[in-house]
Amino acid sequence: MYPTESSYALGVNALRRIAVERLYKAKGRPKSKSIPVIVSDLKMWKKYAHFNRTAEILVRKFNPGPLTLALRKKPLVPNTLTSSSIAARIPGHRVALALVREANYPITSTSANISGEPPAYSLKSVPRSLRSKIDLILDAGTLERRKYSTIVDVTIRGKPVVTRKGAIPTLAITRTLAQGRNEK
Repeated sequence: MYPTESSYALGVNALRRIAVERLYKAKGRPKSKSIPVIVSDLKMWKKYAHFNRTAEILVRKFNPGPLTLALRKKPLVPNTLTSSSIAARIPGHRVALALVREANYPITSTSANISGEPPAYSLKSVPRSLRSKIDLILDAGTLERRKYSTIVDVTIRGKPVVTRKGAIPTLAITRTLAQGRNEK
């Protein structure tokens, strides 16, 4: 368990099928819901996802930070994590960023809670049933309550879709893309 800019998250090596399966089971998360990941930088991200111009524009403007992009995944990403696309971001929290840099592989970034329950902003707010399944906790104290990351699906050519409204307003995304396309 580690802190992010929005809440505590559960992290496992996103490339290890068994670790991802264990995470799904611990959270009681339906397998139909994919799990987002954090990456250390654009180079790591491009190793696991197919990038397009839209994604490049958004990453350069909003990452590190609370913008998650869903991109078509590359074969290195196991189907256990996701079947066709991978949702990722470069975290804006220094601990999360240091963790993924040190690991040198994508780390899952799903809220530290039982699926469907409120997010955890402190160790005390993590249910005991879940806490007992966590191997390591990076306790940064009580986190400030912030909105989750905005998720934008850019798997459809030229038509990004906001699939979860969050910390970055849809209008800011639209304006950034319009600006980026005019700067060709």
